[in-house]
Amino acid sequence: MSEGSSGTSPPRVRSVNVGHPAERIWHGRTVRSAIWKAPVAGSVRALRENLAGDAQADRKAHGGPDKAVYAYAAEDLAWWSDQLDRRLGPGSVGENLTTTGLDLSGAVVGEHWTVGSAHLQVTQPRIPCYKLGVRLGDDRFPARFAAARRHGVYLRVLAEGELQAGDEVHVVERPGHGFRAVEVARIFYDQQHRAGELLAVAELAESWHRWAHRVLGPTLPDALADR
Repeated sequence: MSEGSSGTSPPRVRSVNVGHPAERIWHGRTVRSAIWKAPVAGSVRALRENLAGDAQADRKAHGGPDKAVYAYAAEDLAWWSDQLDRRLGPGSVGENLTTTGLDLSGAVVGEHWTVGSAHLQVTQPRIPCYKLGVRLGDDRFPARFAAARRHGVYLRVLAEGELQAGDEVHVVERPGHGFRAVEVARIFYDQQHRAGELLAVAELAESWHRWAHRVLGPTLPDALADR
């Protein structure tokens, strides 16, 4: 299936954005990050750990198989533009794919997308760090971003391939469990007593399973302890 929020046109990639680590002075100290992404023309290859031509300054927190590609909706950027009274264009929150016509807040963990010749899988929401505040020039923005529940999603690359602006996004498979990526963030911020639910979602990034184990500790049910 392929679905969009409007139901009138197929979801598409509006922009493919990449960047390299750069340094900025923030509150008197040097911050190194690759969150400054810019649109690129033409075809870009989706690789197992990132997009070709893209890089991450901190590979422990960004990139890798479970965070190879970050997608954010153009509709959410427009919403933020209204909230902040400034225009946020493609790449403004460090996303690799700026999508349109796709409800990313409704994305299910483990759903499969085909974009161009690449095959992608939703793994988790984006939990913002202080560098998003540096990117927007506002220390308060990461907290606002999290509270708005407009997180975008990270994706695995199940099959490498070429993608580009204008490509349709086809949601070709969606797990029956229906567990949305935004629920992971809700549990993290507000409902940690529900952490055990994350262990039942096999498609979720393994780092979230480890987090749930730490949160639950000795209260972890025996049936979940070996997951």
